[in-house]
Amino acid sequence: MNKQELISALNEDLAREYAAAIQYYQHAAVIDGVYFSFAKELLDHAADEIKHAQTLNDHIAYLGGVPSVKVADIFTSSDAVPMLRQDLLGEQEAIAEYQQRVAQARAIADPGTEAILLEILADEEHHANDLKSMLEDR
Repeated sequence: MNKQELISALNEDLAREYAAAIQYYQHAAVIDGVYFSFAKELLDHAADEIKHAQTLNDHIAYLGGVPSVKVADIFTSSDAVPMLRQDLLGEQEAIAEYQQRVAQARAIADPGTEAILLEILADEEHHANDLKSMLEDR
């Protein structure tokens, strides 16, 4: 892995952050039934994903790259449980990607990028735990 490959990988992460935010906003708007009380938490997750996107956007530019405007796939459902499962799957995938990205930053001796990614990773792990609790609560 070199710096350019890391920038490319960070752009893929950026596209996933954009998609996660959109997905959370949509899910918060349409979630209903006994799960309606989780709408605010989904909005909080969306705000975190936007913060991650901004952080990645700025860091990619700092590294000399051009931040992507691509958006990864977005998943929707009209039922609350599949929505929450879609969100959980997205968080689990993000966790795996960020764990890999942290290792890649370490491999090229980039502690600044590593620190940024560890902060994002901690948020994604928190989101996954929230979603697991939501699915278990009902």
